[in-house]
Amino acid sequence: MIEAELKARVHAPEAVTRLLDERASARIEVYRDTYYDRPDGGLEKADEELRVRTVHSTDSTRTVLTFKSAAVDEDSGSKPEHETVVADADAAHAILRGLGHVEVIAFEKRCRNYEFEARGRRLLATLVRVPELDGTFLEVETLVDEDEVAAALDDIRTVLADLGIGSEDLTRETYTGAVAAQRG
Repeated sequence: MIEAELKARVHAPEAVTRLLDERASARIEVYRDTYYDRPDGGLEKADEELRVRTVHSTDSTRTVLTFKSAAVDEDSGSKPEHETVVADADAAHAILRGLGHVEVIAFEKRCRNYEFEARGRRLLATLVRVPELDGTFLEVETLVDEDEVAAALDDIRTVLADLGIGSEDLTRETYTGAVAAQRG
């Protein structure tokens, strides 16, 4: 499956939060993301990602292992995504290190997640704050087959417009790149 996703900088987070609260109940979570690569940087060079994410909510903690292949849509950066829940975060990290991968960067994302249906699609909208970065971001995504990516992105653009987010607010900037730049 392809994660068709658009990300934007949010200039009026309170207004966007109110509009999202009208669509669905928020799920407040903190993501602790650790990205891995080969020692030669081969995954980054191939536009691929390997991540262990531990998600903390008020009533649970879960860990997810994710591999993202190279982007299939250059404008949005939408990528094929393969993800699975792992029972033991420490074991997942140890396995990746044991296979020769090295930790590239780790950081925290504070997320307000909304799941809802719009334009006939199941969407996940996430308001994101990364403590090391200025501003608030909004990610809106849906999982689709490769032949549906363009139509799904059009639907996401419509939802973003309904939330007061224009095309000028869209960004391809990655959290990994922004956090690395901030750390210098």
